[in-house]
Amino acid sequence: MLNDNPMDDAAAYRKPDKESAEPDAAVIVVGAGLSGLTAARDLRRRGIEVIVLEAADRIGGRVMAETTALGSRLDLGGQWIGHDHHRIMALASELGAVRYQMRTGTLPQVIDRGRKLPVASPSVLPAGAALAGLGVLSLTGTPDRWNGATLDAWLRRLPGRTSRRLLEVIASISWTADLDRYSVHAAARMVRQQGGVRTILSTRGGAQDSLLVEGVGTLTDRLAAELGPRVRTGQQVTSVVRDEHGVTVHTPSGAFRAAKAVVTVPPPVAARIEHHPPLPASRVALERNTYMGSVYKAIAVYERPFWREREQERERGRAEFLVLDSPGRAVFDTTAPGGPGHLCTLVAGPEARALDSLDAEGRRHALLAPLVPHLGSGVLEPTGWYEKAWHLDEHAGGGYVVLPEPGTTEGIMPLPHTPLGNIHWAGSETADEHAGYLEGAIASGLRAAREVAAALPHPRSRTPSAS
Repeated sequence: MLNDNPMDDAAAYRKPDKESAEPDAAVIVVGAGLSGLTAARDLRRRGIEVIVLEAADRIGGRVMAETTALGSRLDLGGQWIGHDHHRIMALASELGAVRYQMRTGTLPQVIDRGRKLPVASPSVLPAGAALAGLGVLSLTGTPDRWNGATLDAWLRRLPGRTSRRLLEVIASISWTADLDRYSVHAAARMVRQQGGVRTILSTRGGAQDSLLVEGVGTLTDRLAAELGPRVRTGQQVTSVVRDEHGVTVHTPSGAFRAAKAVVTVPPPVAARIEHHPPLPASRVALERNTYMGSVYKAIAVYERPFWREREQERERGRAEFLVLDSPGRAVFDTTAPGGPGHLCTLVAGPEARALDSLDAEGRRHALLAPLVPHLGSGVLEPTGWYEKAWHLDEHAGGGYVVLPEPGTTEGIMPLPHTPLGNIHWAGSETADEHAGYLEGAIASGLRAAREVAAALPHPRSRTPSAS
């Protein structure tokens, strides 16, 4: 049986002193996102009993899928699979999900002041040169002084309003950072960590290569279903007590005892958890000097992808744009084969937060109306409008990734994950490759499970409860 009775801190702290105290599980995983669920499933398959505690009333973390009124599935959280993201491809195949490639051109169309800009125009070319320069810096490194220099200040030095604005939108959408809170050094390191400028920005053959018909959220749903009652939602972890015998994890509804804990929530969110004894200074700095990005995502659903019917009119059949008009945004055609039309919009940084003052109808009009000259009036008549402001999500804290404050280095990916006694760390940002992506979440969960399994002195499995 799991201990569901409230227990005060003093009583909880005394319990571990009894070596014979029966644990609730061998391992407690904090966070039911893709990383935590991956770790928990791998531990169970090794015969190790596990409990997953999730603060939200849903599973998925920064993954969230919904079923539309037309029966299609869409992701309001992480959705893209990179061309070399083999772990998530394998997981999708194992769980019966169907992958399809993005329908895209060579480059997105740029819209400024309502007009399409030629890619080779004098106002666009300097932006390409600046991106190439950032790519070089990602390989050669940046001077130390650039760790305090923000992207916002760097962009102000570039010639041309249009070039600066294009780079602002690209940077915001790529990293969801406030550009006055994101250093050139951190941006260059991010570019290197995520495979280069071309990989980050590309759809086909890049980081946005493919999607799942069923949605990535279906993967987290199916992982949680396999774990069954071991996954407990609405369980906010408030404190963790460490001792030589294991850990006691406290929630408002009770305390849970285990030999090991795996914390998978990002550091700015994990900062809400009290630790006894206190965390070392380096871990405190990681939680204090990082923040989550701001991002708003919306998907308009249509009975059919009508814009594709205009393909004979040169590029009018494409629905992939970088819109420089406020709010700056990226638009993608994420329609599954044979499915209803899905038009995905991303707005990031301060402009994402500015949308919070509008109601859903106001946001829909602000984002779709400027597309009428390019896609036709049908764009104003979706059958469904689905949206999510991740910076307003209490438990995720924001998206897509953890970001370092200017002048600090604690949030540079991959984040450190050396175990602290009986606490292990996971989460996409801790992955040694593809950090910040869905692929990284899976890699970190598998790595943490291996660490824990190797660290347990002997099998600590229990017969699953019937409840």
